[in-house]
Amino acid sequence: MGLLIPCTVLLCVCTVAAGLHFQLGSKPVGQSVFVKQVNAEGGASKIAKKSLPALPAASEKHTINRRSAEQDDSCKSLKGYETKLAVNTHRVTLNDLSGSVSLAWVGDGTGVILALTTFRVPFFLMKFGQSRLYRSEDYGKTFEDVTSFINNTFIRSEFGIAIGPENSGKVILTGDVSGGPGSRIFVSHDFGKTFTPLDLPFIPIWQITYNPEDSNVLQATSNDNELWLSEDFGSTWRKIYDRVCLVKWGRKSTIFFSSTTNGSCFDRGMLELKRTTNYGENFDTLIADKVYSFGVGGRFLFASVMTGKGTMRMIHVSGDQGDSWNMAQLPPVGHEQFYSILAANDEMVFMHVDELGDSGIGTIYASDDRGFVYSKSLERHLYTTTGGETDFTNVTSLRGVFTTSVLAEDNSVQSVVSFDQGGEWIPLRKPANSKCDATAKDPHMCSLHIHASYGTAVNLNIPMLPLSEPNALGLVLAHGSVGDAMSVLKPDVYVSDDGGYTWLKALDGPHHYAILDSGGLLVAVEHNPIETINQIKFSTDEGQCWSVYNFTEEPIYFTGLASEPGARSMNVSIWGYRDSLISQYWVSITIDFRDLLTRDCNVTDFEQWLAHSNDISDPEDGCMLGYKEQFLRLKKDSVCWKGRDYQINTQPTPCPCTLDDFMCDFGYSRKTNSSECEEQPNLIGTVLEFCLHGREEQLQTQGYRKIPGDKCEGGKIPERKEIDLSARCDSDLLNPGLRVDGNSKTVFIVIAVIIVILLSIVAGLMFIKKYVCGGRFLVHRYSVLQQNIEDNAADGMDEQLETNHTQNGKIVFHDDSDEDMLE
Repeated sequence: MGLLIPCTVLLCVCTVAAGLHFQLGSKPVGQSVFVKQVNAEGGASKIAKKSLPALPAASEKHTINRRSAEQDDSCKSLKGYETKLAVNTHRVTLNDLSGSVSLAWVGDGTGVILALTTFRVPFFLMKFGQSRLYRSEDYGKTFEDVTSFINNTFIRSEFGIAIGPENSGKVILTGDVSGGPGSRIFVSHDFGKTFTPLDLPFIPIWQITYNPEDSNVLQATSNDNELWLSEDFGSTWRKIYDRVCLVKWGRKSTIFFSSTTNGSCFDRGMLELKRTTNYGENFDTLIADKVYSFGVGGRFLFASVMTGKGTMRMIHVSGDQGDSWNMAQLPPVGHEQFYSILAANDEMVFMHVDELGDSGIGTIYASDDRGFVYSKSLERHLYTTTGGETDFTNVTSLRGVFTTSVLAEDNSVQSVVSFDQGGEWIPLRKPANSKCDATAKDPHMCSLHIHASYGTAVNLNIPMLPLSEPNALGLVLAHGSVGDAMSVLKPDVYVSDDGGYTWLKALDGPHHYAILDSGGLLVAVEHNPIETINQIKFSTDEGQCWSVYNFTEEPIYFTGLASEPGARSMNVSIWGYRDSLISQYWVSITIDFRDLLTRDCNVTDFEQWLAHSNDISDPEDGCMLGYKEQFLRLKKDSVCWKGRDYQINTQPTPCPCTLDDFMCDFGYSRKTNSSECEEQPNLIGTVLEFCLHGREEQLQTQGYRKIPGDKCEGGKIPERKEIDLSARCDSDLLNPGLRVDGNSKTVFIVIAVIIVILLSIVAGLMFIKKYVCGGRFLVHRYSVLQQNIEDNAADGMDEQLETNHTQNGKIVFHDDSDEDMLE
C-alpha cells in the first residue's frame, strides 16, 4: 500500500465575497473537507422508520407540476461529447508526500487558485513538517510550484490562507515559526503573483481577519489573548487591548470584543462586552461583568448575560451597533438547555430553543424585523444536544424557502419545508419517478426526506450536504430517501428545479456534485471511498438526463470535487491520489466544459416562469411573501452557454394581503393541521406585555403579524397594536448610560407615571401589575451564543454567530451547516 500518510484534502473555497460574510466555526468561507473514509454504518440505527404525526399535508397552493422536457431530445443533443471533453481534460500531478491540500480561489473570474500542501508529523515533544505552495492562473489546468515565495516556511493548515474581501487580490499566508515570541506572515497584493514576508510581534491563535469594508485593516488575537490591529495590510501592528476572548468586526471601523477582568476566558459569565468605533483610540463598555458570550448577525448584536439568579442567563439584542438594547422575548431556559441562532440578516432572526432534558429537539422561533419579539415557527425541531447537529438549510435559489428535520414522539425523523420564510411547514412531496420504500404504510403516500448535517453526524453515507446557488434559479441538489421517514439505507441524489416544490430522482447512490454555468450544467462524481474511479457525470437539463465521461485511463482514489465558488465557471477539478508500491501522490484532473456548449444562449432559449406557481396565467397564483416574481429561465432542452455575466431577470408584482402573508404573533401558535393561529394554552386570557425600547408595551393582536420581508399591499390585514403603558422596563444588567431612553427622559417618565396613578385613583381602580417585564413570560431567560457543538466550550472562548448576505439581502447559510448554539 505504500507509505501510510493521511489522504485528506482540505478544499478551502474562499470566495471573493468572503468579506461580506460572518463566518461560523474554524472553516473559511465555503470550505469543504475531503477525507479518505471507510464504510461506517454504526450509529445510524437510532433512526426509526416511522411517520411523524400531526404535520399538515401539502395544501393545494403547494401542489405544483414539474417543468420537464422530452428526455430523448436533450440526451441526443450531446452526442459526440467524448472527443470535445478529451481535448479539454487537463491532468496535474503534485509529486510530494504531503497529507493535505488546501485550495483557495483568489478573485472572481481570475482563474487564480492557490494550492497549499502540508505534511506534519510529531516527534517526541516536537513537530516536524513542510509546506509547498502551488499557483494556477487557468482554473487548475496547470500549476506552478512557487514554494520559494514562502522561503520553505511551514504554513498552518488549519487557518493558514486568508483571502481578501471582494476582488482586492489580497492574500495572507500565516506561517508557523518555532522557538520565538512572534510569528511570520506572507502577504500578496497581486493575486498571489508575489509575496512579501513580514514578522509579527505576536503569535496568532486564530486566523487573521480583514475589515469587510477596508481590506487594508486587519485584526488578530494572540495566544496571550491580546488584540492586535494593522491599518497598512500587516506592515505594522499595534496592540490595542489585553485579556481579550472573542473579537468580531462591526460596521465601518467598529470592533466588538469580550474581555476578562481576571485573565481567564474560561470564566464565562464574568466577561465584559466592549466596543471601539475608531480602531482602538477609545473604548466603550457596553455590558460589564456578567457577559457569557456575544455574537453579531446582520445588523443585530446579541449578548448573553447572567441574571444573577443561579445559572440563568438572558439575551439582550441591539439593532444599532450597541447604542441601545432590548431583551429578547423568548421562553426561559435553564443551564441544561441552549438556544441556537440558526440564521440572521437585517430583517429577521431564526432561533432554536432547546426543550428540557436530553430530547434532541426544540422549537424554532422567528423574530420580527426588530430582532427581539419572537413567535413560534416550528415545534419538535431536530437539533441534537450531543453533536450540535441540525438540518436547518436555506434554499438560496428561491426566495423564502427553508428545509429542516423534525423528530416524532416515536423517534422517527422527517423532513419539512417552508416556502414562506417559516410561516408554515409541510412535508416534501414524493418524487414522481420514485417509489415509497418498504417501511411506508401506504406505498403511494409518502414523502421525500433530505439528508443533511444530522445524517452525517450519525454516519450515514452522505458525502455532500444540500446544494443551491442564488444565480441557479430554483435548483436544489440533495441526498435523500423516500418513505414514511428518513432511511438509514444508502441515499440517492434528488434534484428540484422549482425551489423544493417538486423533486426528481436524478442519480442512484451517493455522489459529490457541483453547479456550473449558473445552473446550465450539473456535474457529479460517484462517492466510493474504497475503490478507484475514472468517471464523471454531467447534465445540461437540470438533472433529467445524465451523460458519462471517462476522464482518465488510470483510475484514482477520489477525495473531492472542486469548482470556483459562485457557480459561474465551466471548469471543475477532480482531486484524488494514486497509490503505488512506494508512495502516494496527489492528482488533479480539471475538465473545461466550455466547448461542450457550442453556442451562446439567446432570447429564444429562455421561457417565462412564475415562481411559487402552477399556472402563470392565473392572476391569483404565485403570490409569496407579498408579491409575485416572474423570471426568464433557460428551457430544459436548450443546450447553450449562459456565460459569466448572466444575471437573473425578474418582474416583481405586489399582491393584496391575505392570511398567508402573516405568521403567528407573540403568544400564538399554529393549530394542528391548519394554517390558523391560536393562543398558546398557558397564555389564554393573559394580558400580553413586553419591553420595547425601554418602555413597557401591551400587545393587542388577533394572533397574526406580518412575516418580515413580506411586501403585500392592502387586502386583509389583521388588527395589531402595541400600546405604550408608560412604564420603564430597562434591564438592570446594562450599564446605565447605555439603556434605551436614558437619563434625559427621566422627568417625562416620572410625570407619565404620576398621571397614570391619578387617573387610576379617580376611576376607583388600582392598576396592579401581575406581569411586568421580568414576569413569567415577558422577560425570558436566555443563554450563551455558542457555535457548533458544546465541545467547543472547552476552548474557553466565546463562539461565533453565522450570518451571510447575498446582494439581494436574502438569508444565506453555509454548506457546512454550522450553527450557533446558545448553551
